[in-house]
Amino acid sequence: RTLSGGEAQRINLANSLGSSLVDALYGLDEPTIGLHPRDTEALLQLLGRLRDSGNTVIVVEHDPLAIRSADHVVELGPASGERGGELVFQGPPKQLEEADTVTGRYLSGRAEIPVPEKRRRVDGPRLSLRKARLHNLKDVDVEVPLGAMTVVTGVSGSGKSTLVHDVLFRALEQELGGGETSAKEHLGEAVGKYDGLEGLSRVETVVLVDQSPIGRTPRSNPVTYIKAWDEVRRIFSSLPLSRRRGFGPGALSFNVEGGRCEACKGAGRVEVEMIFMADVYVPCDVCGGSRYKPELLEVSYKGMNVAEVLELTVDEAIRFFIKEDKLGQTLWHLQQVGLGYLRLGQPATTLSGGEAQRLKIARELASGAGKKGRKVYILDEPTTGLSGEDIRKLLRVLTQLLEAGHSVVVIEHNLDLIKTADWIIDLGPGAGAGGGEVVAMGRPEDIVRVPESLTGRFLLPLLSHESSTGGASGVVETPPPPMPRRK
Repeated sequence: RTLSGGEAQRINLANSLGSSLVDALYGLDEPTIGLHPRDTEALLQLLGRLRDSGNTVIVVEHDPLAIRSADHVVELGPASGERGGELVFQGPPKQLEEADTVTGRYLSGRAEIPVPEKRRRVDGPRLSLRKARLHNLKDVDVEVPLGAMTVVTGVSGSGKSTLVHDVLFRALEQELGGGETSAKEHLGEAVGKYDGLEGLSRVETVVLVDQSPIGRTPRSNPVTYIKAWDEVRRIFSSLPLSRRRGFGPGALSFNVEGGRCEACKGAGRVEVEMIFMADVYVPCDVCGGSRYKPELLEVSYKGMNVAEVLELTVDEAIRFFIKEDKLGQTLWHLQQVGLGYLRLGQPATTLSGGEAQRLKIARELASGAGKKGRKVYILDEPTTGLSGEDIRKLLRVLTQLLEAGHSVVVIEHNLDLIKTADWIIDLGPGAGAGGGEVVAMGRPEDIVRVPESLTGRFLLPLLSHESSTGGASGVVETPPPPMPRRK
């Protein structure tokens, strides 16, 4: 249970190699999640061995190194959700770089996430964690500048999650008297020890924005999670027909008695028990999946009833409720985190981990995180499942949090996000017992000067202004070339 999704996938891969299967089809979903660029190369070599053994490997990926290492690339798009689902490119990676597609533009460098012209100050107040220890952490001392974006990176297994989740987050939660956390309670899990934590007087609370589901039943959806459905219910309950029939805001809720369909209790679907198989959901025979009673569906706003509004995407809803400023502002936050393609009533169980994480960020922004405050936001691999264009949107959202006076701590391996950091904590030098130490700490331009930092070696080519001025020193090692390609 302590393994990440990426670790579990690699264990399955190792098992497959050991079984010596041939003529098999392997499907992998984001296997580079949680991998440092050094470890990504090792994974790609592993996939190459599977292919060379006579197997077929299909990988869903966004990592540029993985895409360049492929024999054949299929890109879907041109955008997300309703604007996606089409084949926009098919062919070798070299041809993709020349194609006018979102992935092609980022792969060729025609589109890129720029290095910030000016980084935020890190010489002001900061959190100082002393002698952190747990698992493979070896009494490490780290500094986290407040009001800035700190990225914790390092090879897989170097101790990043242990440091951030089990020591820093738990320490802040304990010292501040309980933090706001979107994660469930981890009962019985080890909590790290430390000798001191300074700088707490400038922090009000800590918020963990992880990739755990926002709900485990189809009743939970994006619009209820960010509290936008309350405003929709107010709009519909204020209509003349609603007032005549006595439909208040409560009648518009599909989670309580009133206007909901009582046959399915407002779920729109009915659970059917299957013997020897997983239970399945089928549309409700009474309401046809609309969730509401027929008399309530007769109430319409601009020609749409409440069930039809649930089928709108966020982008469509913003245009539909163009004159409803409060609702539009809340939905706008979903659009800003790149979730404009989600349907308002889309079940939470269908969201990916990356979508759930961005939804939590949107709720923070909608609930007043934009106001001045002193929160510390902790994110774990927020680029999971994101393309280059989506990462650009994510950085814009994180910037909003930082400009509001908050602090952001991110566990990340994606070089495009790392290069935009104000401060980097690089753990290593290896994994497991060979890790748990701070290899380098400072600005990205400082990290590339540390010969022992693997992250610095991969980061150097991206900091073009640093390499062109000759500012970096020490042993410089460029990323390894991709594995040989097969025709």
